[in-house]
Amino acid sequence: MVALVQTVAYLGLEARGVEVQCQVAPGLPAFNVVGLPDKAVAESRERVRAAIAAMGLSLPPKRITVNLSPADLPKAGSHYDLPIALALLGAMGIVDAETLASYVVVGELSLDGRLAATPGVLLAALHASGRDLGLICPALQGPEAAWAGDIEVLAPGDLLALLNHFKGQSILTPPETGVAPEPDYGPDLKDVKGQETAKRALEIAAAGGHNLLMNGPPGSGKSMLASCLPGILPPLSPAEALEVSMVASVAGTLAGGQMSRQRPFRTPHHSASMAALVGGGLKVRPGEVSMAHLGVLFLDELPEFQRPVLDSLRQPLETGEVSVARANAHVTFPARVQMVAAMNP
Repeated sequence: MVALVQTVAYLGLEARGVEVQCQVAPGLPAFNVVGLPDKAVAESRERVRAAIAAMGLSLPPKRITVNLSPADLPKAGSHYDLPIALALLGAMGIVDAETLASYVVVGELSLDGRLAATPGVLLAALHASGRDLGLICPALQGPEAAWAGDIEVLAPGDLLALLNHFKGQSILTPPETGVAPEPDYGPDLKDVKGQETAKRALEIAAAGGHNLLMNGPPGSGKSMLASCLPGILPPLSPAEALEVSMVASVAGTLAGGQMSRQRPFRTPHHSASMAALVGGGLKVRPGEVSMAHLGVLFLDELPEFQRPVLDSLRQPLETGEVSVARANAHVTFPARVQMVAAMNP
């Protein structure tokens, strides 16, 4: 028997559908995961085995094959644990396979069956909403997934609670959307004494969305003036707040499932690498210019930055997005930022 479970793969701010196929067939006992899994996905076999054993179940002494389709799409991340476990339970006949077909599943498993948070749940919820499916995610990220709109969200704390829900023994309550806190704008411009010319320049930059370079001796208040800029920018619209929250969700910095109503303010150190500033890495992640999307990117000690790093900001500032091209991935992140820089004479 083959059981199918839907999950997603993250490419930038796009969630692509992935089908987890599990077959339990006669043969020498084995547990194989195929479909271009990375190290974290391949290690999911041991986490799934331990989580199922923690519920008092044991894997059948048969050949277990899990295929992540499409097989030519690289799979990365620990959020495949729960879909692999549910597909295996479906193939074993413990969970109804037709019930699993109506959900998109993401979540990392602990050895005792608890569900741990993973980045990108908001993207998975929007993907599920677009396909008229429900979503199964960890309890900690239920409030985040609830922002996707009118979809069924199951947010159990552990694997056993999810199985009891499917069997009708204890029904999971739908999570409520995380209440967005009041924005903390940081330092107030009225606390800056003097520097009337610089404050006037900040107001003009905020009104027109201009970039700004401040040149002055150390201790003249350049950094404090820059940190005051988010406080005089217009508040985020609902659509903009969703964009900022999606970037934070992919980066794993969306705390408590609460939508971000605050314009980002990022201050990378002048020793930051090109990958840290524009994005990249083995598992492509958004850089500082994307984390500051719809907010302020402050570059202190501008001449101390490496020349290639500063040159890499030309295209993002011009186009409002950054494309990270690697041999195994090509992803695009938004990067509409207001850049503020400071330097000494």
